[in-house]
Amino acid sequence: MTTVDAAELRRLTRELLAAHPPATTDRTDFLKARFDAGLAWVHYPAGLGGLDAPRSLQPVVDAELAAAGAPDNDPRRIGIGLGMAAPTILGFGTDEQKRRFLRPLWVGEEVWCQLFSEPGAGSDLAALGTRAVRDGEDWVVDGQKVWTSSAHVARWAILIARTDPDLPKHRGISYFICDMTDPGVEVRPLRQITGEAEFNEVFLTGVRIPDSRRLGPVGDGWKVAQTTLMNERVSIGGSRIPREGGMIGPVARTWREHPELRTHDLHQRLLTLWVEAEVARLAGERLRQQLVAGQPGPEGSGMKLAFARLNQEISGLEVELRGDEGLLYDDWTMRRPELVDFTGRDAGYRYLRSKGNSIEGGTSEVLLNIVAERVLGLPAEPRNDKDVAWKDLSR
Repeated sequence: MTTVDAAELRRLTRELLAAHPPATTDRTDFLKARFDAGLAWVHYPAGLGGLDAPRSLQPVVDAELAAAGAPDNDPRRIGIGLGMAAPTILGFGTDEQKRRFLRPLWVGEEVWCQLFSEPGAGSDLAALGTRAVRDGEDWVVDGQKVWTSSAHVARWAILIARTDPDLPKHRGISYFICDMTDPGVEVRPLRQITGEAEFNEVFLTGVRIPDSRRLGPVGDGWKVAQTTLMNERVSIGGSRIPREGGMIGPVARTWREHPELRTHDLHQRLLTLWVEAEVARLAGERLRQQLVAGQPGPEGSGMKLAFARLNQEISGLEVELRGDEGLLYDDWTMRRPELVDFTGRDAGYRYLRSKGNSIEGGTSEVLLNIVAERVLGLPAEPRNDKDVAWKDLSR
């Protein structure tokens, strides 16, 4: 049983601030000291950035540090590492892997990306064809991944590849950590409807990955990937935002500041979406409280579904509310940004970028199946390929 309570966390945080004053301490040095003090993510094990404390006590530390003006680790820039790679490494990594990867991941010294989706394996991720063939103490990987956020700035990637084509598609997959600087890794930009190349396609040609960078047993990669995917959907759809945060904020401000744009129909639609956005926000808060008791479950898929639908409906309303101004677009320059900034751009950007919300992080169609089967308990869809060897599947 843990002996760390809120008072103890406040004491430890104040000791950290006294030993490393934010005003005079290098940002990276401060973040490393915070990690070593167990105040990075307090629910993680001691020695790995935590203190084995309840997850619910993290806000105690965050509030003390914010009041002191301490730097954060820029979580939006390293969201894939924090939200997906870290819980997977914690759950399935060896002690050596945890010690090697978690500290630079949390500090932000090493950015991560996710090599999951492929041109022929998006919604049906388990049909992936990237191969990993054992060669002594290494695995030789060949294939193509697509829609990879942050690949152009990432040092490491979480990767799933097929290690046994003679098994059914879910059973012949293994999970690896791939060094994005290794020979044979090629990253190409994918220009989107927004004009930016926020995503990438990644080509893997003879990439050698040591077996020491495998997560979980050989052939058990689908189970490991489920941890990643469940955490991904929580991080996308269940992030903490204030009231009128996110997409509903700009629309509400426009409504208040420009009464000449108002109509009865737009008013009714705005009220409906405002209420739905607030319900989704509170549901996300409840989901985060449930995480205190364990790992994320299928409820995260429901939150991600709501996030995608609301973003698309709200951005559509905003464009309509703004009239001619809503048809303008601020900048079509080809760029390769490190993060998505929904609220820092104009209405046209929000409208176009939100179209991807129902695809990324699991398509809405797939998530509807997950909610139907695992939350509502409805009968599963017939799946005739469950026991067919991957090599025998029609492609």
